[in-house]
This record gives sequence, C-alpha cells and structure tokens, in this order.
Amino acid sequence: MDLIDTHQHLILRDRIGYAWTEGMPALAGDFTREDYAGLVAGKGVAATIFMETGVDDADYQTEARLVAGMVGTSVGGVAMLGQIASIRPEVEAGFDAWLDEARGLGVVGFRRILHVVPDEVSQTATFRRNLRKIGRAGVPFDLNFLSRQLIPVGVDLLRACPDQPFVLDHCGVPDVAAGDWEVWKAGIDAIAPFQNVAVKLSGITAYCAPGTASAVVVRPYVDYLLTAFGPGRMLWGGDWPVVDLGAGLPGWIDMTRQMLADLSADEQSAIFQGTARRVYGV
Repeated sequence: MDLIDTHQHLILRDRIGYAWTEGMPALAGDFTREDYAGLVAGKGVAATIFMETGVDDADYQTEARLVAGMVGTSVGGVAMLGQIASIRPEVEAGFDAWLDEARGLGVVGFRRILHVVPDEVSQTATFRRNLRKIGRAGVPFDLNFLSRQLIPVGVDLLRACPDQPFVLDHCGVPDVAAGDWEVWKAGIDAIAPFQNVAVKLSGITAYCAPGTASAVVVRPYVDYLLTAFGPGRMLWGGDWPVVDLGAGLPGWIDMTRQMLADLSADEQSAIFQGTARRVYGV
C-alpha cells in the first residue's frame, strides 16, 4: 500500500541557513529531492508533503517561496503535493500579509516549532488571535511539543482555539531514551479527546537511545496512539533527514509496515494516505 509522506524536509545550504544542524554530523551537507527519491525507491512512497525545516528566522519565507516551485512536480516518481510552511503567529507585523501570500505557494498547512521557544510564546493573546485566523482559513497547524509540554501548554492552546485543525507531530515527542512513558502517556490521554487533533506517526526513532531504535522499542508507543486516536486520526511522516538520527528512512518505512501489519486494509489506508488527504486537503 502506497504512502504519502507528510513530513519531508529538505536541506539546501547554498540558499538557506540551518543553524540548528550545527554539530550534528548525520545532518551535514545537503539533502535533496533526488537523495530522497533514491532512498525510497521500491518502498512504496507515492507522494510527499514538504515540511518546513526549522530554518533560520530570516529565511523562513524564503524557504516557502523556494519550495513553492517544487509543489506539483515529481522527482524519481515521487510527487510533492503541497507544503507545510513556517509561520510566526506571535508577531503581529506582517502576519496577515504572509497568510495571504501563502495561499499562492501551495501551502496546505502551517507550523511554528514550539519546543524551541519559551512556553509563553503560544500563550499570548496575539499568538492565539492569529492562530484562529489560520483556523478560519481552514488550514491545519502542526504542533511540536515535548512530552512535558503536552498538558500545561498543549491542552491550554487547544482549548483556546477549538475551531483550529491540529496535527500533533512526532507522536507527541516521547523521550524514549529517558523512559518518560508516564509523562507522555498522561499528555496523550489529555490531548486525544480533542477531535480536531490528528497525530503524526513520525520522528519517534530519533528519540530512542542511539543504536536502539526498533519496532520492539517503539511499538508500545504506536499501539497506545492507535488506541487513543484511532487510524482515522493518524497519518504517517518520514521526518527525513532527521530520521537518520534514529532508524533512517528506509528502516522507518519497514518498521512502520511491520508494526501496522495486523491492521485491516482500510485502517492501514487511513494511516498511509487517507488521513493525510483529509487533513491537508491534498
């Protein structure tokens, strides 16, 4: 069954800055669409949605404008269906103009990485007022929270923006290596009842202790998410090239298929494609 990868990053250093990758040998150099196509050849990836790559603040709009020229094209048989662009809801100046411009850039979602800024950023009136504008436009917002933030920050934000479609990235970012199961589980229990939230099956192997990422290690987390959200509110993401810190992209694809093999064809179809098509409108 073919996959839609809802979390494909690119690193193109000659045009954009990626300060967060400094000191990370696994993420040195460029990571292109051609590289991606080579890794997924024969793995059943039919299409991708580009995910903003946490670029330097000065470059986030430049990145989206660059990627806009890739949306609707294919490389190595893998089509790019749209992009999830970076946005700054905490800043009033220029927000409306960027929201308007994004409509012409193939943007199907927005993201502001909230675990790299103070918790207070998403608690301001400006942030929430602007997030509601995204919701009124019918565009989903991807959430990046650490497990410790799910209840005190995440739940509060969800209550404040009940009409905003959300996607919880990277399985809610459990610290698998540190064994924070109970903290993460409590957070998932608090988030899952919000029916406007889907969860992205992505990223989790990067949070395992080095060299330990396997289906055996991460399956309890995946099974818990399936129970909490159901296949109809789960979608798949590769998180390449960050996934190279864990299982690697081919390994993560194989691991995913192994962990979900016992689901029905309809349930697998929802996670692999259906939920992504519904949530992002692709």
